[in-house]
Amino acid sequence: MKAPDKRCCGSGVCIINDAGECWCGQVWDGEKMAAPTLNLSSKDKASDNNSDKPKSEQ
Repeated sequence: MKAPDKRCCGSGVCIINDAGECWCGQVWDGEKMAAPTLNLSSKDKASDNNSDKPKSEQ
């Protein structure tokens, strides 16, 4: 059996892949497990901005 991963958030149930991502959604930030950052691309922002406009205004 493998030794417990020292990156565990303290719950004792962390399953962390090679990319530092846990099954619960937290990510290793180099110091601790934390919620991942939300990165919106400019394409996503543009589509979000136009989604509430009628098609005639897009």
